[in-house]
Amino acid sequence: MIQFTALSMAELCSSMPTVGGLHYAAAMLAPEGWGPACSWFVGWSNIFGYLTAPCSLNYALASMILTCGSIAHPSYVPTNWHIYLLFLLLLTIEGLVAMQSTRFIGRFNIFGTVFNLLIVIIFVIWFPLGSINIPKTNSSHDVWTNFTNGTAWPTPWATIMGFLTAAYTLAGFDAPVHLAEECSNSAIASPRAIVMAAQSGLYLGWAIILVIAYTVKDIPDVVSGQYGQPFASLCLQVLGSKASLALICLSIIAQFSVATGCAITATRVLFAFSRDGALPGSSWWAKIDCRTKTPVNATWLVVALAAVLGAIAQYTSFTAPVILKLLFGRKRFVRGPWHLGIFSIPINIAAVSFWLILLPAFCFPAVALPDLTLQTMNWTCLIYFGPMGLVMTWYAVSARKWFVGPKANVRQGEDRGTEEKQS
Repeated sequence: MIQFTALSMAELCSSMPTVGGLHYAAAMLAPEGWGPACSWFVGWSNIFGYLTAPCSLNYALASMILTCGSIAHPSYVPTNWHIYLLFLLLLTIEGLVAMQSTRFIGRFNIFGTVFNLLIVIIFVIWFPLGSINIPKTNSSHDVWTNFTNGTAWPTPWATIMGFLTAAYTLAGFDAPVHLAEECSNSAIASPRAIVMAAQSGLYLGWAIILVIAYTVKDIPDVVSGQYGQPFASLCLQVLGSKASLALICLSIIAQFSVATGCAITATRVLFAFSRDGALPGSSWWAKIDCRTKTPVNATWLVVALAAVLGAIAQYTSFTAPVILKLLFGRKRFVRGPWHLGIFSIPINIAAVSFWLILLPAFCFPAVALPDLTLQTMNWTCLIYFGPMGLVMTWYAVSARKWFVGPKANVRQGEDRGTEEKQS
C-alpha cells in the first residue's frame, strides 16, 4: 500500500513538477472555488509533518549518541538537558548544510544515499554471522508463526497499529517534489526518484526486518531496555558491547544524513508556502540567497521552530491531493510524461483506502483503560488536529480574504498539453 501511495505521488509530481508540490496539486485539482482552501490545508499539514520530522529524527539521534556514552562508560546516565543540547547542536549543523548551494547539497545527498545502502548491507550480513547467541538465529517456525502483541488491543487491530513503523518510512518520499525546481528534467527525474526511494525502502526494509526477526532473542528487553533505545538494546543482545558500539556509530552517521535530508526538504516546503504568501512574514522567508541560490532564511526558521517544538501530518498531506484527484480533478488532471496509465485510478483508490485505515490507528494508545495514563496516552490527535484546527480557523477568519493559492514557475494546461501532443 505504501508503494501505491508513492506511485500516486510520483504521477502528481510528473504532472506538476513545482517546489509547491502537494499543496500546488491540491489547488489545481480541487473543486471550483475551493482551490485556496484545499491548498491551505495541505500546505500546512505538510509543513507540520516536516517540522516534526527533524525533531523526532534528531531526538532519536541525540539519544543514540549519548547511549553510546552509557555503553562505553556504564556510570554515565544521560539527562534530558544533555539530550536537548545535543539535539540543538545537530539541528544547527543540519541548518548549515541545508543553506549551502544546490551542488553541495546534491553531493551530500549522494554520500548519504551510498552510506545508508552500505549500512544496510553491513547490518544484514553482520547481525546473523556476528551473533553471540547460541543458536545464532531463531527457527523459521518461530519467525513465521509467533506473534507478540505488545498492546492491550486485539491482535488484528494491533497488526494495523504496527503499520505505523512502515508508514513512518514515507517521511521524505515527497522530497523530490519539493526539489523539482532545483533539478533538470524534473517531470521525469523527480517521479523516478520517488519510485526508486519507495522500491529501495521495500526491499531493503524487508531484508532488515527478516534479519531482526531471525536474530532477536528477547523482544520485551529490546522494547523496554535499560538504555531506552530499542536499536541499542537489540545490538547489545545480538552482538555484545564492542561490536554494538561500532554498528551504532555507523548508524548514527547514516541517520544524520537522513535527518539532514528531512531538514533540507522542510526548508523547501516552508519556502514554497512562503512564496505563496501563506506565512506571517512571507516575503522574508521566501528570499533566495544571492550566493547559494537557496532559501537560507527559511532554513533557519525551520531550525528555530524545530528547536522549540508526525507521521499523521505527512500521510494526510500525501493523500489529500490524491483524494481530490479521484473525486473532483479527473477532468482537470493532465498527465505528465511519467504516469500510471490505466492503473492510475485503482492505485489511487488503494492508496487512499490505506490512509483511511491508518488514520484512526495512528491515534490509538498502546494501552487501554484502566491502565491509560497521561504518560501512556497517544497525543497524536492533539498534536496534529490542534494546530490544524487553529490554522483552518485562521483561514476561515482572515486568510480566505487574501490567500489566493499557490504560485509556481511551471504552467499547467496549454504548455503541458503541447508537450503531450509533441510526444
